[in-house]
This record gives sequence, C-alpha cells and structure tokens, in this order.
Amino acid sequence: MRRRRMAAMKAVHEQNNMGLQISSKDKDQTHLHRSSSLVLVEKIDGLIRVYKDGHVDRPQIVPCVGCSLAPDLGVTCGDTIIDKYTNVWARVYVPRKKKQQQQQLPLLVYFHGGGFCVGSASWICYHEFLAKLAASVNCVVVSVNYRLAPENPLPAAYDDGVVALGWLRKQQFAGGGEWWTERCDFSSVCLAGDSAGANIAYNVAVRVATPPLPLKGLVLIQPFFGGEARTDSEKYMVQPPRSALTLAASDTYWRLSLPAGADRDHPWCNPAAAGELPAARVGVLVCVSEMDILRDRNMEFCERLRNNMKGCGGGGGGGGGRKVEQVVSKGVGHAFQILDKSPLSQTRVLELISHINNFIISTCM
Repeated sequence: MRRRRMAAMKAVHEQNNMGLQISSKDKDQTHLHRSSSLVLVEKIDGLIRVYKDGHVDRPQIVPCVGCSLAPDLGVTCGDTIIDKYTNVWARVYVPRKKKQQQQQLPLLVYFHGGGFCVGSASWICYHEFLAKLAASVNCVVVSVNYRLAPENPLPAAYDDGVVALGWLRKQQFAGGGEWWTERCDFSSVCLAGDSAGANIAYNVAVRVATPPLPLKGLVLIQPFFGGEARTDSEKYMVQPPRSALTLAASDTYWRLSLPAGADRDHPWCNPAAAGELPAARVGVLVCVSEMDILRDRNMEFCERLRNNMKGCGGGGGGGGGRKVEQVVSKGVGHAFQILDKSPLSQTRVLELISHINNFIISTCM
C-alpha cells in the first residue's frame, strides 16, 4: 500500500514539474515576444519613438487644446470633418465681421509642421499662431490635420491635401453649408504651411494640374526639404541646445516618411534633384529663418523657383501674380513663430505676419 501511495505521489510530482516547465516555457516565449516588440528602431527625443513591431509612441510634449480663444482676439474657431474614413479633419478660424467690412474673405489652407511624423492642428502653438494670423491678415484659415508617417508614409499627406481642396469645393456649392463658408471668398485661395507643412503645400500645388479651387498663391514658411549632399547651413549652422530641428532629427523624419527604399534625393525630399524644379504655377512667398539648418536649401529653392517662373513666362518679379518673394527673418531659427517666445522672436513673428498679409493682399485682392 505504501509503495503504491509513493508511486502515485511521484506521478503527481512529475506532472506538476511538467506543468511548471510548460508554464516557464510559455513565460519565456511571452517575454521574448514582448522584448522583440519593444525593440526601438527610430526615435527623436521627446517627440517620437518607433518600435520594431510597428508600434509608434508620440509623447504629448506640446499640449492639444480645444477651439476656445480669447474674446478680444475677434476670431471664431471650430473643428470640422474632411474625411471620416481617413480621420482627416480641420480647424477653422474666422475673423468676426466688422462694420463696413467686405462680406467675404480670402481663404488660407494651412498645413502644420512636424516632419510629417508629429504635430496636430490642435497643438496649442499652432492654435495660437493661426488665430493671430487670421485676425491680423483678415482671412479665413482652414488648418488641415492630415495623416502622419510612419503609419501613413508619403504621399498620404499630399493625398490628404488634395482631398481637402476637393472637400472645400463641395463646401462652396453646398446649400446651407458649414457655418464659416459664407465668409469665404472661394475664388481667392492660398495654400500655406510651415516646415513639413510647407512641403505639403508645395507638393499639393504641383500635383493638381487643374485645382478644385482657383489657387492664387503659396506661403511657404521654412519649407522642409533635404538631399543626400549636405549644404553649408546643414553642416555648420550653430544650433541652440533645444533647437526645433537638428540635422539628425531631419534625417530621421525623412527615413520615417519617405517610401521604403527611397533616399533623400527622392523628389518629395529634394525636388530639384532631377534638374528642373516642378512648376508651382502661382505666386510664392518663401519665408526663411537666418539660423535654420534649412536656410541654404530654402534660398536655393527660391532661386530655382525664380528661374522656373522665368522659363514659364511668369518672370522672377511677377507677371499675372506669378512671382517669387523671399523674406529672411534675422537672428531666429526653425519654427520660431510657434515655439520661441523670446522678445526677438515675437518681433520677428509680427514682421512675418506683415509679410504674409502684404503677399495675400497683392495676390488675392
């Protein structure tokens, strides 16, 4: 009897050990799976982390805010859906109508920056800047919240820009449309953006041979371009410790946003790589920052645009509104207009808005 009991206990013990071994093996496999999923393949400190399994973390380093604005600014704001299937939406800024004011205002379609990978139309820095821009320039601003890379690499953002123009055309003819459409002059439309958003505005303009809406101009603030060969400003520009765009960050953004296998001489990154610059066919204002690593690329872009305009009969100084203007903000770096609150930057912001205002008046009115 005792011998049988001991044999039974031994069998139970072996079964328990087997169970422990299986559990341990499963645990190891789970650990390995979790470890592989947490392998970091790309990062920009404080902004984005991309893992081997495709998971993307974007720490909320910049607060997102709702549509409220200070009453004394004189601007009404609201969000609206552009495409419910891709979750593309827009934040609209409309100056309140003043006495003796014209009924309709120019329309500025704006794309935020962020290297195609981060950023939002609801970031507080864009919310405040674009509200101020709408009030100062006296135009309706539609800030497009497009899809981000690497989940949606280029040309997704360009596609969203084209879709936004088509959606705006529908709003123009929709009876009893959105609350803001009656204030828009849909015959006076400019595309605008900063950094990656300026790249989007330019590429949307060159992609649509016949725009859904008549485009009058482009406002490109520190347009984000690149290339395999480094420019002097990319190599030697002294950057502050918390620069909005370093060369390493720029390279990472391009790796995450360009199609697989593409390098920085891809035309979406370096539009002049193939020789002639694609024609924008409208007047262009390029806003350059003196302390930006993109300074030299922006200056070269302007020069090539001017040559392109001359070749197309537009002229570098502008015939029929097809002109290329360049302004340089002294002593400030990339994205100063949204991220730098220093007295110098605030002065440069007012100057920048004044240049944009003059361009829109000369182009749209």
